[in-house]
Amino acid sequence: MTQTAFEDHELLALLDLETLDTDLFRGFNPPFETRRIYGGQVVAQALAAAYRTIEGRECHSLHSYFIRPGNPKLPILFQVDRARDGGSFSVRRVVAIQNGKQIFNLAASFQVPETGFEHQLPMPEAPPPEALKNEEELRAEAGLDPSTRRIWPVELKPCAPVPHGFVGVREPTDMCWFRARQPLGDDVAVNQCALAYGSDMTLMDASLRPHAVDWDSGRLQAASLDHAMWFHQPSDFQEWHLFVQDSPSASGGRGFNRGQIYDRSGRLVAEAAQEALIRWR
Repeated sequence: MTQTAFEDHELLALLDLETLDTDLFRGFNPPFETRRIYGGQVVAQALAAAYRTIEGRECHSLHSYFIRPGNPKLPILFQVDRARDGGSFSVRRVVAIQNGKQIFNLAASFQVPETGFEHQLPMPEAPPPEALKNEEELRAEAGLDPSTRRIWPVELKPCAPVPHGFVGVREPTDMCWFRARQPLGDDVAVNQCALAYGSDMTLMDASLRPHAVDWDSGRLQAASLDHAMWFHQPSDFQEWHLFVQDSPSASGGRGFNRGQIYDRSGRLVAEAAQEALIRWR
């Protein structure tokens, strides 16, 4: 597996880790230029590494911390610790390493599929994705280069797009449709990893909406501090999913964000939570 495997910036190429030794894997970064590694990529790759040591079980939750900014010019080593294998549950811990230092760690729990009590909150009303424009189309309308968003392997359609350059106070809530740009197949693990990748793309934004932040001012320091997910139902991330996001609180230079993820049929398939550094300098 080399960088040349990244054709059209495919998501599956990011998840195709190289096995170096028992429970030791190497992941590569996409070839386009970024200042640091996108957090959702490391979450997805760490989950993929954990899945390499699991059989017959599905991830139901993960909790992770971003420790250092990742260098996009270097591959990432993923060391998996098989913390526990029980009768129904397995736990894995994954450490992501660059230059001999931890940049990220993750703990994930896996369960043998079973049935039981079921309930969920209903999906809120939202315009269908077919009635909305994706981020590339919105950028083109604003006279901006759409290719800066097209390189991402997850497509986004904001439900209530904000005009480019708008600076004003808004409610700490947001909704968008998102999906993988390429076919993923029906493997639960692959679709969960892809969903984890996409879950970090917009989640931080909810905590910034009430504060009239000008992203182009150069004064905002923003970064994901941690990321957690709960997978309630298997889903097909090749299809559109509604990401319903809110931010209950911001304080101490940190913003707390939550997200509920529904498939087109209205099933609540996953949830995400994240605290982010949002420092105004």
